[in-house]
Amino acid sequence: MWLQQRLKGLPMLLSSSWARRMLACLGILLIFYWYLSSEGGFRLFPGAADPRTVTDGCVQVETQRWKSAIDHSNALMSHIDGGSLGQLSGPAVVGNGHLVVDAFSNQLWVASSPASGLAAVHLTDYVPLVSLTPLGIRSASRAALIHFQEGVVSLLQCIQIGSSHTTHECVTLREDVIVHRSRPHLLLQRIHISNPTDRVTVFEVNKSPVIGNKFSSSLEKQNDQEFFLLAGRAVTEERETILVVVATEKVATRLQVAAKSEFTEHVVSVVYTLELKDLTEVEESFGKLRKAAKAEMSELLRLGAEELYQEHRKVWGDLINSGVEMKKIMDAHTPSSAVVNKTLFYVLSTSPAPLLDLQNGAEEREKLEASLNYADHCFTGHATMHAENLWPAHIADVAHLLQLSNLWRLTLQKRGCKSLVGAGAHGMMQGMVMSFGGLQFTENHLQFQADPSVLHNSYLLRGIHYNKDLINLAVLLDGDEKPFLHVSVKPQEKQVKLYGCEAGCMNDPVELTAELKGHTFPVMVTRPITPLLYISTDLTHLQALRHTLHLKAILAHEDHMAEQYPGLPFLFWFSVASLITLFHLFLFKLIYNEYCGPGAKPIFRSKVRGSDGAINVS
Repeated sequence: MWLQQRLKGLPMLLSSSWARRMLACLGILLIFYWYLSSEGGFRLFPGAADPRTVTDGCVQVETQRWKSAIDHSNALMSHIDGGSLGQLSGPAVVGNGHLVVDAFSNQLWVASSPASGLAAVHLTDYVPLVSLTPLGIRSASRAALIHFQEGVVSLLQCIQIGSSHTTHECVTLREDVIVHRSRPHLLLQRIHISNPTDRVTVFEVNKSPVIGNKFSSSLEKQNDQEFFLLAGRAVTEERETILVVVATEKVATRLQVAAKSEFTEHVVSVVYTLELKDLTEVEESFGKLRKAAKAEMSELLRLGAEELYQEHRKVWGDLINSGVEMKKIMDAHTPSSAVVNKTLFYVLSTSPAPLLDLQNGAEEREKLEASLNYADHCFTGHATMHAENLWPAHIADVAHLLQLSNLWRLTLQKRGCKSLVGAGAHGMMQGMVMSFGGLQFTENHLQFQADPSVLHNSYLLRGIHYNKDLINLAVLLDGDEKPFLHVSVKPQEKQVKLYGCEAGCMNDPVELTAELKGHTFPVMVTRPITPLLYISTDLTHLQALRHTLHLKAILAHEDHMAEQYPGLPFLFWFSVASLITLFHLFLFKLIYNEYCGPGAKPIFRSKVRGSDGAINVS
């Protein structure tokens, strides 16, 4: 009752000019306050600012340097705390086949037998990375990046400390983690802190080297530098023991970064492992591992950390000269460039590279290189382009990643690529690229046996090793969306003649030179189906090949697809035409009965003038 009386008096209150002016001024003040308190405006009331808004904006600014690599599918980025960007769709893992590090969970996996290319990888209790905790923190936002072309995992943290209220006043902590590609025992962590504020920023260093009490440690000194030497064990699923010895640099327990300054620190770690066969040799084996770890650590401390980073990037770049590039995807079942590159990166990170191992002699290296240059009968069977279990869009954890890597090794071994698998990371890359498009080596040539029905997708198979040459093979589409093949050869020091011909080899083979424009071949489909392209060093072999195929016909790709998908059957179109005809006949009958049948009304009515002068209609 009271509320009703007040509501009845509201129109009388608003009729006053004084009340209307007060309400208008209050509305203007509210709008003005909202604008000034927004992120883009001047902050009149600092306490009203959302700290997470500041740090999220800082992350957006700092990650712009990653944008180019992400746009070209050479990297994947994620906000760890759940920002606006997509998830990594997999763990932030980097490795070299001997060591595997998950930067998110800060865990280390080691191979049971480093000398074996197919060694299982097992989790240890060692914590490989240094973690920093800022003091006086108000809020923080984090992001992570896996860079496929550099073999590095980058972690970014934007921190709001004190009363800073703009993105330019955030303290940034950047960490780069690599497991060295050509030094199988080396783990590097680079820490870079940028402090643009007017106050000193303090970080507590959390370096708990182990979980539990399974590792013993001692402090060693080399010249003026100190490092810890830790020894422990890892147990496999089969209850076998792996001895683990780690040498890692000693880091201060607290870091202070002065105002308006930057700080960079490198943490070098060396990990040696050995699968224990005889329990009576524990102390002797530990002694050998400690000696090897101390010797390598002493050598690395004399080198510059930046030199080691550049060395890793160069070797990793040489490894990924081969690869797959998706140009145009026309269906939902073909993996994207990001999925392909992510899968290649994960498999390479869990594969050793014996070609890069300095302990292997010249004879062993020549044997491995020979298997890369001519992998006999690899890859047999259909292409793996649409095998979703081999190119998964999402990888849950490290266990799933290791399962995927083992599945790839098994698949390549069973498809004639055993020699490539034995060549380590270089061979795995070669086999995966060949399997993607359906390339196969035979005794005398390299053939491209893709399914003609999937050539509506455009892609490039890059860096295929053949007789010490590197071949690039692309499936491209012309202006009419018709596929054609493009082949180019990377120039080599020693010129080796290569020849190619399309399906059936009915035309004379073409010499493949190192011209920049490359060579194009039409897509022809034979009956019965044979490879779409042949490449060989033997011209006579290709010229004779046409007489051994015994083909019934050779069709252009569009003619083949028209026969494969001729459209709807004749019975369907006959049924549609019959229904249309019956409908029109029924409609004609209705019209006829209305105007021409019994009792039909006349179409035209006559007009008669009556005796009284009125007009009557009949």
